Amino acid sequence: MKNTLPLSVPKPGLVRGEHEDMPLKGLIVYYRKIRPVIKRRISEFRSIIKGGKDDEIFSELCFCILTANASAAKCDEAIKELRSLGLLANGSACRIKPKLKGRARFHNKKADYIVGARKLFKDGVCLNIRGKLDTGNIIDTRDRFVGYIKGYGYKEASHFLRNIGLGADIAILDRHVLKNLKRYGVIDIIPASIGARKVYIDIEDKMRLFSKRVGIPMGELDLLFWSMQTGYIFK
Repeated sequence: MKNTLPLSVPKPGLVRGEHEDMPLKGLIVYYRKIRPVIKRRISEFRSIIKGGKDDEIFSELCFCILTANASAAKCDEAIKELRSLGLLANGSACRIKPKLKGRARFHNKKADYIVGARKLFKDGVCLNIRGKLDTGNIIDTRDRFVGYIKGYGYKEASHFLRNIGLGADIAILDRHVLKNLKRYGVIDIIPASIGARKVYIDIEDKMRLFSKRVGIPMGELDLLFWSMQTGYIFK
């Protein structure tokens, strides 16, 4: 995993939250202002699929197992520590669990998920994730990953694919994105759950149409919405 750091961006207002009623025109102006930072981050994502090794790709896969309802920065710290100690590649769930405590929710289960994911992608003694990625059909790849990686729903699988440079036309429907999709009239309500494929795809399709209407690439919208809430762009 590369040493990805949060990239600070100018906030829409002086204080976080001042953008709450930002009109659509303001959103577009703000996007143009921070577009170079967004594109820099996306370029970093793409460098992983272009030249990253399988262990780096696996690090991103595990990072996305951890991030649900947790601090992305703390999860990133946990993955880096596990990797530096050799636990991500070879550690048992019992040795991984303490490193996740206080950083990821349900750390016991997620340690098991990491070990399970490693078994799925181990080809002998080496990881082989690239062989399971159909770069020509990302939707099918996402469906398969949701089907056999424990801890992965459509959001987590989309997050992983984006983080390795394969998410140009898919949505990461986290709370920041859903909140803003409702704000801009893309969806009427935020659903109680987005776990069902039909629900996820329906919102994703609506977001794709919104992306085309406002002229902001699909793969950049979630980073834009995230920065509006936090004042930085991470992953």
